[in-house]
Amino acid sequence: MPKITRREFHLGAGLSFAGLAALTANRTVANTVAMPRTMSDEPLSRILFGSCCHQDKPQPIWQKIIDRKPELFIFLGDNIYGDTRDMSVLKAKYDKQVDNFKSIKNVCDTIAIWDDHDFGENDAGKDYPYRDQSKELFFDFWQISPRSKRRREGDGIYTSYLYGPADRRVHVILPDLRYSRDPLKTVDTMEKVRDRDLAGLGPYLPVADQSKSMLGAAQWVWLEQQMQVPSKIKIIGSSLQFIATQPGWEAWSNFPGDRERLIALITKYKVGGVFFISGDTHWAELSCQANDVPYPLWDMTSSGLTETWENVSPNVYRHNDLSYAGENFGAIYIDWELSDPLIVYEVRNLRGERVFQHSILLSSLQFI
Repeated sequence: MPKITRREFHLGAGLSFAGLAALTANRTVANTVAMPRTMSDEPLSRILFGSCCHQDKPQPIWQKIIDRKPELFIFLGDNIYGDTRDMSVLKAKYDKQVDNFKSIKNVCDTIAIWDDHDFGENDAGKDYPYRDQSKELFFDFWQISPRSKRRREGDGIYTSYLYGPADRRVHVILPDLRYSRDPLKTVDTMEKVRDRDLAGLGPYLPVADQSKSMLGAAQWVWLEQQMQVPSKIKIIGSSLQFIATQPGWEAWSNFPGDRERLIALITKYKVGGVFFISGDTHWAELSCQANDVPYPLWDMTSSGLTETWENVSPNVYRHNDLSYAGENFGAIYIDWELSDPLIVYEVRNLRGERVFQHSILLSSLQFI
């Protein structure tokens, strides 16, 4: 199948909120920002995604992914397991993935965000001392042009992309949850950590100080701008789970101020069509929050392409107990031919077999 090509859409500080407000009132940003384009006017209907892919392990899953005929594949982090402060080691681990990822890059567009292991260290944030060097290796591997605004502005790797014609436009938003993230809050003693681990709970507690963030000030400005870009569907591709509480492990719930702030932005700009996809966990699951949100917010987690974890954590937002602990990839299918487009979430295993599926209508992701 022909490969879809894209251009990055990265709104910078030069575009004011006043300008954006006027533009979105007219439902267009074309007069101020060069809009991304694709090589085809066909709408995006088959989006696949995954995370947690170890460079030293066999990766037979790629053929099963290609069999699904993706138009876009989204890498949601831990695309290598770097875990080093030696940049030559980190580069060598990226180099091992070149041939592994070649097949998927040859059949469809591929876009990516990082998580902790490809950022550089387990559960690391802005205190990782080689974040800038790691950022350059990320951009090199994913072939981001040195002239790219994303690469030149230097405050992380967050970005977004637009696909399809205006009446069927998909806006993919990829925040960076590592480069500017403040320190996590840990439990007080190692004894408590051990007790929590025995109970299936991780070592982290929610950060009460709402001035602390995973995103940082500049990225929040950018993310608010993204909420004002016209689209029919907004897919927020997060390296960590947004909806699931993930008790004690890494998730947006570790920074509840960030979580509430993003929901508030969706509400403020009455942004319809938003849902989340996420990685990190080493299992797949479907989460939904229906209370204290403008409409049901879904999060489809797919992890991992090679990594697994049998001890699936409790999740009060897990929908219909849908989870899977083997190697897996996620898929989103959109049927634009219906008057009310159908969105199908799906997880498939290492053999390409569907392990669970759930469907919603686009109208259910709208303000009433």
